[in-house]
Amino acid sequence: MSFVPLICYDGSMEKSGITIVAVEPESIAAELELAPGDRLLAINGHPVRDIIDFGYFSGDEELLLELEKGAGDIWEIELFLEEGESLGVQFETPVPHSCGNACQFCFVDQLPKGLRRSLYVKDEDYRLSFLYGNFVTLSTLRREEVSRICEQRLSPLYVSVHATEPDVRARLLGNSSCPPVLELLTELASSGIRMHTQVVLCPGLNDGSHLERTVRDLAALFPQVASLAVVPLGLTRHRHSLPKLAPVTREYAAEFLEQWQVLADALAQELGAPFLFFADEFYLKAEKPFPPLADYGDLPQVENGVGMIPLFLDEAGDVLDRAEAMKVGLVAVVTGESPYPYLADFLRGLSQRTGVAFRLVPVKNSLFGDTVTVTGLDPGSDILAVGRAGGFADAAAVVIPDVMLKEGEGVFIDNVTLGDLRDVLKMQIVVCEATPSGFYDALQRCLGG
Repeated sequence: MSFVPLICYDGSMEKSGITIVAVEPESIAAELELAPGDRLLAINGHPVRDIIDFGYFSGDEELLLELEKGAGDIWEIELFLEEGESLGVQFETPVPHSCGNACQFCFVDQLPKGLRRSLYVKDEDYRLSFLYGNFVTLSTLRREEVSRICEQRLSPLYVSVHATEPDVRARLLGNSSCPPVLELLTELASSGIRMHTQVVLCPGLNDGSHLERTVRDLAALFPQVASLAVVPLGLTRHRHSLPKLAPVTREYAAEFLEQWQVLADALAQELGAPFLFFADEFYLKAEKPFPPLADYGDLPQVENGVGMIPLFLDEAGDVLDRAEAMKVGLVAVVTGESPYPYLADFLRGLSQRTGVAFRLVPVKNSLFGDTVTVTGLDPGSDILAVGRAGGFADAAAVVIPDVMLKEGEGVFIDNVTLGDLRDVLKMQIVVCEATPSGFYDALQRCLGG
C-alpha cells in the first residue's frame, strides 16, 4: 500500500456518506489516522451511500477517498492498494427501511409486549437481503433501486413471494398497490440476479392451485431463481384483532408432503438440481421421515429452517464416531419441543461413547402458546421456571443452544439474560452452537474433557 500526502481543508457540505465505527489496529486506516466517527463521503468521485457502495467502488487498486473528519474538516486521501489489501475499517450497518405491508400472517404483529426491542422492527430492505440474507417482498422497490440492484449485481437476494398471482399476493400482503412480483423477478433474472424465494403457506389462501402456479412460475426462472422454500405460517396466541387463519396441523402437513413431494422430485429431475424444498417443520408436524441430506443440494435455505435436522443428523454421526470418554457427570440440555426426538437419539449415542449422563429438557413455550415449538423462540423465563421446579437438579451444568439468544449479547427473546439464569439457578450455564460439533465442544468445556 502507498498513499500521497493528505489534503485537508475546511468545508461545509450536506451530511452524506457512511460513518466509521471501528478501525483495526495497525491497519492501513490506522496508519492514515482514520478514527471512529469519521465519515467516508466518496470514492473516486462516487458518493457513498452505504457499505454496499463501499464494496462496489473500492475494488480498484487506485482510490481517491473523500472523508469528513469528526471536527468537520474534509480530507482527501489517494491510495494505491495491492490485491487483497484491506483498508481495515468497519462501517455502520444500514438503517433498515420499514415494511409498508400488512401481511395477514406477520409474526411481528403476534408478539406480546416486553420483548427485545429489535424484534418489533419490520424491515423491508433489499440491502439487508443482499448483505445478511433477510427475506423481503420487494413490494415497495423503487425503479432506481431496481437499477442499482442490476448495476451493482446485488446477488443473491432472498425474496418472499407467497404467491405469483397478483390478487392473491396483494391479499396476503395486505397491500393492494404492490406491483406484480413475477414481472419484477423476471427483470432481475434477465439481468443475472440470482434469487432464493419463499412461500409462507397459509391453508386455504395460497395453497392448492395457487401454490402450483407459484411453483411453476418460479421454476420457469431457474437457475436465476435458484430455490423455492415452502414454510408453514407461524401462529401465536397473541392474535387479538388479527384475521383468523387456519393452522398447519399434523393431518394437513402429512397430506401436504404426500402431494407436493412428488412435484419436488419431478422438478429436481427436470431442472437437474433440487429446487422445491419444504421446511423441516412440515416433517416434524407430520411425523414423517426427512429426505436424505443429498436431496437438499447445497442447503441454500438452511437458515430458513430447511434441512437443519437432516444436516444435524448427518453431523451427529461424525461426532459420535470421534467422541471419547469424559469425566462422568450429569448434564442438563435445554431444547424446544420440535427437535426433542432427534436430539434425544443423539444424546443417547453420545452418552454411550462418553459415559456422561444427559437430561434433555424440552421447554414448553408459555409465551407464544402450544403452536410454537421451535427452540429459538423459547423464552428465558420458561427456562427459569424449569430450574425453579427442580428440572436441573443434580446437574453439573446446563447447556443452552445459542439460537435461543441474541447474537453476541446473551439475551433471550423476553429480555431474560444468561446472567439472570446464573444468578437464580446458581449453576454453571454453558452456551453451545446448535450443532452436534458445537454441543460436543461445549461438553468438553463444562466437564473439563
